Amino acid sequence: MGYKVTLIPGDGIGPEISQATKMVLEATGVSFEWETALAGAEVMDRYATPLPDAVLESIRKNRVALKGPITTPVGSGFRSVNVALRKELNLYACVRPCKTYPGVRSRYQDIDLVIIRENTEDLYAGVEFEQGQEDTLKLIQFIGQTKGVKIGEDSGISIKNISIKATERIVHYAFRYAREHNRRKVTIIHKANILKYSDGLFLKVGRQVAEQYPDIEVEDRIVDNICMQLVQKPHLYDVLVLPNLYGDIISDLGAGLVGGLGVAPGANIGDGVAVFEPTHGSAPKYKGMNKVNPMAMMLSGVMMLRYLKEQEAADRLEKAIAAVIREGKRVTYDLLPDLDMNKAASTIEVAEAVIEAMSSN
Repeated sequence: MGYKVTLIPGDGIGPEISQATKMVLEATGVSFEWETALAGAEVMDRYATPLPDAVLESIRKNRVALKGPITTPVGSGFRSVNVALRKELNLYACVRPCKTYPGVRSRYQDIDLVIIRENTEDLYAGVEFEQGQEDTLKLIQFIGQTKGVKIGEDSGISIKNISIKATERIVHYAFRYAREHNRRKVTIIHKANILKYSDGLFLKVGRQVAEQYPDIEVEDRIVDNICMQLVQKPHLYDVLVLPNLYGDIISDLGAGLVGGLGVAPGANIGDGVAVFEPTHGSAPKYKGMNKVNPMAMMLSGVMMLRYLKEQEAADRLEKAIAAVIREGKRVTYDLLPDLDMNKAASTIEVAEAVIEAMSSN
């Protein structure tokens, strides 16, 4: 009997990189029972929703899922399936490692950061008031009467909420993660100098939680300052814990430090349930071309193995991925050392190269 894992191929390039990741995971020798569940833009016509109930039921049953990227329309259409999954399954911690691998083009070397983002509230809670609607105008009037702040009636409004409970939970998670992974420091990110009642609460509660972990160094940084600091001297930082919106933005900044989203894995974790996925999007224009880089999803698979306590298999797979990147001979176009597109490997050829590297370890 193997680990029962829900496999969500996603859409766009998702099915291709999911297949490549499934190949390398099975080659580790760890046994899996995959339960495929379909979600995303391409199932809308069939199910009238991008997130059928069967997907949630499968994840709740299996407790672990591996997910390919899913398209999110910009400005219209359905809300993000990723956000819906986090909300429905209470996946409150988004974990995104940012690590340099020799062979990936980057301005930096030897970076090894982990960004831990609160997933359930802040502006991403989706509490919004549409411009011109009656309830929006009532809210604008209420704010004017109680706060003396004049907001134009032609405004749309989004609510930013930060709670004690959610902050305690995510900061505890960050410090436990630091302990379990032999990390030295946690940095709390905020804008408490301006947002005194929301980010101010995040910082206050974060500091209180930090007192329970005297073995881990703690500091805090204002969000705009950490953006500059990460560009100037990223090696000073280790584990960052952030509210939802800042975590989303700085995750991409971190991916840029290490060479891009092609090597940026991720996980969304709750109490006893976890979904592992690459950070990048679905790139529908490359669908079916068998040319995109599967490394981010493979590295998400490494994270899944570690979550399952399959440490030896995780280490072998990560070392094999790193070896293929370092060699630079069988990688996709974005990782080629000399940018000669004629030498680019296909998605499946990268998987085969990783499997060969594992067998020679």
